[in-house]
Amino acid sequence: MRMSGWDKEEVSKEIREGEHWLHITVWNRIVFLLRWLLLAGVTGVVLGAAGSLFGMCVNYVTEMRAAYPWLLFGLPLGGLVIVWMYQWERKQTEKSSTNLVLDAIHAGTEIPVKTAPLIFASTVVTHLFGGSAGREGAALQLGGSIGNFLGKLFPVDDEDRRIVIMCGMSAAFSALFGTPIAAAVFSMEVASVGIMQYAALVPCVVASFAASGIAGKLGLVAEHFELGILPAFDLPNAGKVLLLGLACAAVSILFCVVLHQTEGLFQKWFPNPYLRAASAGALVIVLTVLLGTSDYLGAGMDIVERAMEGNVFAGAFLLKMLFTAVTLAGGFKGGEIVPTFFIGASFGCLAGSILKLAPSLGAACGMAAVFCGVTNCPITALLISFEMFGYEGAPFFLLAVAVSYMQSGYYGLYHSQKIVYSKVRPEKINRSIR
Repeated sequence: MRMSGWDKEEVSKEIREGEHWLHITVWNRIVFLLRWLLLAGVTGVVLGAAGSLFGMCVNYVTEMRAAYPWLLFGLPLGGLVIVWMYQWERKQTEKSSTNLVLDAIHAGTEIPVKTAPLIFASTVVTHLFGGSAGREGAALQLGGSIGNFLGKLFPVDDEDRRIVIMCGMSAAFSALFGTPIAAAVFSMEVASVGIMQYAALVPCVVASFAASGIAGKLGLVAEHFELGILPAFDLPNAGKVLLLGLACAAVSILFCVVLHQTEGLFQKWFPNPYLRAASAGALVIVLTVLLGTSDYLGAGMDIVERAMEGNVFAGAFLLKMLFTAVTLAGGFKGGEIVPTFFIGASFGCLAGSILKLAPSLGAACGMAAVFCGVTNCPITALLISFEMFGYEGAPFFLLAVAVSYMQSGYYGLYHSQKIVYSKVRPEKINRSIR
């Protein structure tokens, strides 16, 4: 079929315009990529340095507490200092938390830059005196606060500032744990269950790897454990891991309920935050003296290693729940994820021995599954198990994480986390965490 001259001219014009538009689009995308490489790279370097300094301080005071056990008796005083700092800052301690960071991602609310030094100092104080808390909550708040500050300095709009906040979270998490792949995904996955903000993928990946590189250069060692020889992933062993994942879902629900209920009870029983902190500190001291062990103080990553070897008390996971719930309910700072590692690994070791699984495999699957259950982040849980335990156990980790995600319901550590899609049906539900 022949075209008229007019038709040829119109088609030629459309082709030329289309090619021009294609060139503009490609060029804009390259500029966009370069822009985010720069912004995310800067964020990663800044948070890598800050996160490394924070991690080294926490490690130092943890070693100091181990060398001087009597420091535990200063825990109530440390609690009073922490409450004073937060009362002076905002007049309301509950507002400075990981929930505030998630709210900033959802709704663009502000995260004061003063949150960074506050969470830094208060977490160091908590670990110095033996509070049972982790580091990642502080890392997420540190990353969110500094990320928000950098987002204001960078020439970005409010939507892109949220991405910079996620970059900060990924970078701080990566620097502390040495798991850059999981850290890159975590900040995108944790805010809204069922969907991920893929627009933040490149920025979070760049920031995470930059922070990990800085942390490595500064001497912060990544967490890694050896699984040893693994059994075949056959039907009997798959069935055992499925049961383990189901049990871990129940443990994750229990942990979330204990944390939130204990927080509510402490606020009811001790309306005064100073009295609440002092009482929680005193209770941790009493429990430690009665048990005659310091295993449940601090973050507890050393107990994860013992669980991998099958050398852990059967009820350790329940005691760690109690210690962590009391510590955080009292107003001490840190986080819940490293205690979750302790709880998951120690329970996995116990369940593994009952199911006739190797302690290392049971502990690794338990840690990943409980982490997934309390954070509702299955992809992050899978990736963090790869980076901490290696890829050889991938089928076991995937099955445990998948079952735990489905069966853990709509419970979680963070009330500001949104359940966008159902865990059991392909439908939108838009509900809050219990």
